[in-house]
Amino acid sequence: MKEVVHIGRNPAAGPDLEELIGDVARGDRKAFAAVYDAVAAPVHGVVRAVLRDRAQSEEVTQEVLVEVWRTAANYRPDRGSAINWILTLSHRRAVDRVRSVEASAAREEKAALLDRVPEYDEVTEEVETRLEREQVRRCLRTLTELQRQAVTLAYYRGLTYREVAELLALPLGTVKTRLRDGLIRLRDCLGVTA
Repeated sequence: MKEVVHIGRNPAAGPDLEELIGDVARGDRKAFAAVYDAVAAPVHGVVRAVLRDRAQSEEVTQEVLVEVWRTAANYRPDRGSAINWILTLSHRRAVDRVRSVEASAAREEKAALLDRVPEYDEVTEEVETRLEREQVRRCLRTLTELQRQAVTLAYYRGLTYREVAELLALPLGTVKTRLRDGLIRLRDCLGVTA
């Protein structure tokens, strides 16, 4: 037969919650069972009001009751009733869970945003590429016609020196010289240091 425990102070009804918490603090498992039976529903009610999620509410209710078992020695009757102490623990634990869930969601959202952000600034990269192309075009205009043709065929069309020489109907040595001179002018115009 189970012992009847009343929440609050009613000395005529048997051991009160404050006495049971004192017994729990000394490791009395039967006292904890009585405390559990007396406060599980109110604890769950407080937790459920904060969390609203049934599964999380049940989980947090269990955490609170385990905390009561572990920290019963921390209860101070001069600071309030045992039920208020337990319900305060319940509310704090539920609020902590809400904060934890919100923080976790914020971290996941931030991680998802980081996954979508490119490792480099695409706009800046595109602008720099366009500026570099324009500068190369401008520098190509400073070359002689033969140098420009040789450089364009060799570096933009991918032809070998021999193919450039055949296409321009020039000796291979002349093409190599024009390419070398053209590349030196391009390097100087672009401000590239070796």
